[in-house]
Amino acid sequence: MIEYLLFATFVGLLFHGIHRKVIARVQGRPGPPIWQEILHTLKFSFKQTWIPKTASQALYVGIVFVAIAIWSGALVVLLTGGSILLLFGVYLLHKIVEHGMGLSTGSPYTKFGAIRSVISAASELPLLVTVVAIYFFTRSLSIADIAAYQAANGPLLIIAFPAAAAMYLVILSKMHYGPFSIIEAKEIVSGNLTEHFGVWRAGIEVAYALKTYVLLYAFVLIFIGALPFWLTLLAMLVVLVSLSFVCAVTPMLSPYDTVTIQSLATGALVVYIIVLGVVMG
Repeated sequence: MIEYLLFATFVGLLFHGIHRKVIARVQGRPGPPIWQEILHTLKFSFKQTWIPKTASQALYVGIVFVAIAIWSGALVVLLTGGSILLLFGVYLLHKIVEHGMGLSTGSPYTKFGAIRSVISAASELPLLVTVVAIYFFTRSLSIADIAAYQAANGPLLIIAFPAAAAMYLVILSKMHYGPFSIIEAKEIVSGNLTEHFGVWRAGIEVAYALKTYVLLYAFVLIFIGALPFWLTLLAMLVVLVSLSFVCAVTPMLSPYDTVTIQSLATGALVVYIIVLGVVMG
């Protein structure tokens, strides 16, 4: 399992580099090499590390380990075919990580990021409704059962496309440089990440790499099904590139616009579920 966590971290960091490269190419820039995020993480690992005077030391350090732990746990849930409720519960815990990271430093910039993390909680709404839509079709919340259902009936990406679109929106809300990246916006420097540096920043980069890997893997597994390993990675890459393209051509939204769009998506999915309930009895 340790080997797989290391592999997932490496691939997640590589995906972050590809994400930046695709955005740059779409916008007519050369962009950094795709291994740049791996180099950044290694660089942070060997930089001088200390804790700001204004920080809550326990929270400042502890939140890094919590972030790594919850996404490592999410990966285990995926690999063992556990419940998507556990998987999405981890996603909700990540909101606490974002908020705690912003409040832990005492910096006004990170506090603004923490406040915006509360505003962006609307991104969890499509996720919760997606779970209900998946259950309507599979009658199970087990990832193993969902994969088995798709093997027999075809991908949920086709059968339950609105649910897949809502999940896609959820993943988009967690991508760097995207329209929903309000907690890391340039007007608040780097948002809740501003004051974490050195080995602590390296730890955050590892956690976020695991997060990206888990979310892409979950999307493929839940809406396309169990595939050979190399084909799963290819499908994850295709989803990533499509997300990068959206990030490249879409300006960052204001905090209130992000809530509006995500709330509208949730409302549309609720209507879809009501229709499902009527049609499927």
